[in-house]
Formats: sequence, structure tokens, C-alpha cells
Amino acid sequence: MGKITHNVTSSNLVLEYLEKYPDLPNLTLARKIVTDNPLVFTNIESCRASLRFQRGARGDLSRSKSTNKEHVKPKGFGSNNPYNMPKSFAEKRVEYKLPIANNNILLLSDLHIPYHDVPAINCAIQYGKENKVNTIIINGDLLDFHNQSRFEKDPRARSTKEEFDTCRAILEVLRAEFPKADIIFGLGNHDVRYERWLYLKCPEIFDDSYYHLEERLRLNDLKIKNLPHAYLIKAGKLHIAHGDTIVKGIFAPVNSARGAYMKVKSSIIIGHTHSVSEHVETNLTGETIGTWSTGCLCSLYPQYDPHNTRHRHGFAHITTEKNGNYHVNNFKVQDGKIL
Repeated sequence: MGKITHNVTSSNLVLEYLEKYPDLPNLTLARKIVTDNPLVFTNIESCRASLRFQRGARGDLSRSKSTNKEHVKPKGFGSNNPYNMPKSFAEKRVEYKLPIANNNILLLSDLHIPYHDVPAINCAIQYGKENKVNTIIINGDLLDFHNQSRFEKDPRARSTKEEFDTCRAILEVLRAEFPKADIIFGLGNHDVRYERWLYLKCPEIFDDSYYHLEERLRLNDLKIKNLPHAYLIKAGKLHIAHGDTIVKGIFAPVNSARGAYMKVKSSIIIGHTHSVSEHVETNLTGETIGTWSTGCLCSLYPQYDPHNTRHRHGFAHITTEKNGNYHVNNFKVQDGKIL
């Protein structure tokens, strides 16, 4: 903002700067005003006093007589950082709330392309079409990215290009079969392997979005919304998450749904564990809390865990009401058919 040269009173000038810089501390803003307008204010303290008056920081009288009540701060501390703590880089939990209209949801998880199971995916697609779903959520681990894993590589694994091409073909099928549905893809722990590999191995091009997953799969062309890893999706009162940040490794419980309940104490449905489970409890206030884990849509016998007998194919159908109540059908699939 340059100098203000037109004829203004000091109070009007202060209000103009408050409109432009509503979050600046009083002292910082006063210095700027005095520097820009030395003919209006002769010293910083008089300008700062005027700012405090307009923000209602000089007692009840200033709060009642300030020219523009929008700038009046609540009684008490005038800032959420009254002691001028250094800037924090702490991250807040992020959540994507589905609009009320997205009330008929097909939930798919753990395709691990190119190790996807074709009959299981076809079964889920057919169910979604028959039930006229308006929303599809791909709940993580759409791709496997074996070659980008930090673990020992299998030389027989398909190339990354083949993986991308196969994934793109499957997404094109989804869009063709559900042309009007909202499709949302939330990243799982396997999906983020690629960009982590890109960051470590090719930092020179990491800041070029052309090489990122969203552009590589051309998600915008298919009108598929991409959510970063660890985002929570909220469908009514039900949370949806991939689950790798909730149940982990050797500590994953036999009943994944109960493990999720013990971690979050809130209604949630997760993927990640490739197992179908359900857990329901009622809290002290009588609220029913339901947790679920969905089956996968990939090979039941992955190289890293070939003898796990708990892996099952499956998907879920979620419907929600305007008041936030929800209903979950958590399906098991065998030989391409719902059990």
C-alpha cells in the first residue's frame, strides 16, 4: 500500500489500514502508517493509541465508541499470541466434509494396481451401478508402486509406466460407468511411495507438478478429486480414512475395526488391513459408535505376506441422511460375487 495523499482524518486513515492489514499487530501497523503518512501522524505512539482505540483495546469506552465495530477485538487478550511466541509449524488435523448431496457412496479400497483383482472390482462396479451410487471414494492404495518401495525389489515387477497406464485405464472405466458421480481419491501409504521416491531420487524436478501423481494420472481430465495422504473424509457422522495411520504393522489387531475404535473412539471406516470386520459400542451418553474395516480389491496373497489368512476381498456401500445418520453395508466378495 503506497502513501495515501488525499485529505483524510487520522481516524479514517487508521480504519483504511485496518481494512488492508486486519491481522497485523498494533505496533507493527503503527510503524507502517507513520512511515507512509508522516504528515498525519508525528510519532508511532499516537498512531498506536489510535489503533488500540479502533480495536476496542482501551477499555469499555473505546469498545463502545470505536468507529467501525468490525475491528473491535473481544474483551481480554487482543491476539491469539499475546506473548509473541515464535511462529509455529505445527500441523492441524485436516478433514474433507462431503456435501449432503453425496449421500450414496461406493467405497473401494486397496486395489494395489497392477496387482488388482479383476472379478472383485467388476463385482463392486456392478453393485454400484445397480444401486445408483452418486459418489465413489477410492480409499487409498490405488497403486502399489512396488519399484518405489524402500523394501527389496522384485525384478519381475511391472514397470512404473505400466503401473500408471493400467491405473489410468481402470480410472477411465470408473468414469465411463459412473459419468455423473463424484469420484474422490484419497492417497494411502502405497500411493505416497511415488512422490517420496521422486523427492529423494529426483529433487531437481520435484517442484514441477507435471511429474506428480495427480498430473501423471490426469485426474483433472477425469474430474477425479485428489486428497492428500492422511486426510479424513466425513460422510455425515461417519469418518472415512485409509487406516495406515490408525492400525500399523505387527501391531494391527485381529479385529481391525475394534483396533480402529480403540485408537479414535469415533465412528470410522478404514481400509489398509485387507480384512473385513465390524465393531459397535455404546458410550456413556447412549451414542452408538460403529467402526468397520473393508476388504481389498487386490491379490489376497501379496509377496510380502503370502500366508495371511485374514485377507478378504470386499467393498462397502454407505448411505447418509440429512441429519448425519449413516448406514454401512460392508460386503465380503468371493470369486467375484458378494457373499
